[in-house]
Amino acid sequence: MILEASKFVFTPASQVSRARRVLIKPCASYPLPYPVTTSWETVRLVIEGIRRVSDADILILEGTPWGNPIYEVYKALGYDYPRVLMLDVKDCIWVEVENPLPQPYAVPTFWVPNVVLSSDYLISIAPFKVFGRSGSFTVKNLLSLLPVAKYRGEAMGGWETLYKLGIHKVVADLYFTLPFDLGIIDACKKFIGIDDTTRGDVEDYGKIFIGEPYEVDKEASEIAGLETEYLTLIEAGKVQLEG
Repeated sequence: MILEASKFVFTPASQVSRARRVLIKPCASYPLPYPVTTSWETVRLVIEGIRRVSDADILILEGTPWGNPIYEVYKALGYDYPRVLMLDVKDCIWVEVENPLPQPYAVPTFWVPNVVLSSDYLISIAPFKVFGRSGSFTVKNLLSLLPVAKYRGEAMGGWETLYKLGIHKVVADLYFTLPFDLGIIDACKKFIGIDDTTRGDVEDYGKIFIGEPYEVDKEASEIAGLETEYLTLIEAGKVQLEG
């Protein structure tokens, strides 16, 4: 579903009214404003929509590429919402979760924060970011849920070991291992980068994409004329599971 950003009002699915815990995963690893990160305003609108139908606990969870505390980043982005618990991936208890694909692309198991597994409804909110011919949307946004301490390799920070395996393969595996309920692409603006996740050109776009994470990423990718590899892999993975 594509909505006009200026008229966006978040209307939650019926599952939210029955949820005890709703987890929101923004793109917020850097202390840089939208559209490098998810806008404060879009997160606020989602929280308000949840509160209209539910008194569930609302959690925001994110981690940094360097493994240092996320709370200064939250502060820089203005992420300060009443009755919302702000969490850091590095402070969570991590559990190993098996990839359900019969033939995983790159990673047979992932270490993930246990709070993700104990939440009843999962929302990924990502900016509209394009790098070359590929999109970086709500499914790729899940990457920073993985603890850097487990995946940094010999580098000082980041998910080096996962990038060496082929990051699109890893993202496809992650989609099946962490089945998020909803994806929202914050496309009021479009960020166009080359190889640096924090620097690029910005264009006005004025849209919000909302739906199941794979479907919403696919729709955004097709409209932008992109060839986002992890989406092709996810499609093939669905055939694996059906078989």
